Amino acid sequence: MATTEPIESVEVLDDDKSMRKSFWGHLEDLRTALIRCAWVVGIALVVCLLFVNKIMWVLEYPLRHLQMFTQPPPTVALQIGSTKLGPFPVSREQFEGLPPGQSPQVVFQVGTKKIGTDQVVTLKMLPPPPEVDQSLVRLRNFGPAEAFFVAFKVALYASLVVAAPLWLYFLGQFILPALNVREKRFIRVWLGWGSFLFIAGVLATYFIMLPLALRASMQYSSLLGFQADEWRAEDYVSFCTNFMLGMGFGFQFPLVLLTLVKAGIINHRHLAKYRRHAIVVSLVLGAFLTTPEVITQLSMAVPMYLLYEICIWIAWYWEWKQRRVAKG
Repeated sequence: MATTEPIESVEVLDDDKSMRKSFWGHLEDLRTALIRCAWVVGIALVVCLLFVNKIMWVLEYPLRHLQMFTQPPPTVALQIGSTKLGPFPVSREQFEGLPPGQSPQVVFQVGTKKIGTDQVVTLKMLPPPPEVDQSLVRLRNFGPAEAFFVAFKVALYASLVVAAPLWLYFLGQFILPALNVREKRFIRVWLGWGSFLFIAGVLATYFIMLPLALRASMQYSSLLGFQADEWRAEDYVSFCTNFMLGMGFGFQFPLVLLTLVKAGIINHRHLAKYRRHAIVVSLVLGAFLTTPEVITQLSMAVPMYLLYEICIWIAWYWEWKQRRVAKG
């Protein structure tokens, strides 16, 4: 009996060693995961290229809402034959016959009519077209191959977003088996809250901060005496995508702070002590990730600092809960 126990332990150790993969085995698993990720992104890229015009329409939303926080004046345009003059901003005192609405766009057709021996100029109000493009800025391509590069870039960004659940799943299949139960739970919590904060940052940028930043850029151009009614499409796509990605990653800052709190490296007293530093960091990030203008800078710095304050209260609650458990 005494001689069989060492033999069994040796056999168990041999089985454990046989279950362990070599470095080349792990490298092969990583290669398989990356190939799968490339396949799903490639398929999504082809699909997005088929609908790139729809995706570009979504990206142009901020251009169509540059005046979301301002009330533009009514405008009047004159059409003489096939030539159109305007639109010109007017007031309701000048044109009492303007149709009701906050900012109507009226087009008058200029004609002539003979009354007796006199030739009189007439104005006829044209019905509004079914769809009016109210964009203050038009996107242009300034090269024969630029349209293909813009379409590919837009489809590539969209394919990474559309295929994100699949390529994240394939990467998780490679990473999670090497973690213990506690580490897996931490990764799931981080991924869940990280995805929520990332999407919140992207949506806030898309619906609020991008129109503000683009409007500020137009105003700066006007102050410098430049025309800002035409932009390069490739530059616009790069600016919008980088801005949204930067805000999405910037909203991950609370997760970093709370991870340090959980690890015991900092506590709520440290966070409260460095409030002034957090304000400066938020303003610097706002200037770095947006246009260097006060409105857009504050539009990012304010939510960043609010998230910092929320982290302080969460850290305080965790410490209070630990003290309560310790007291029994």
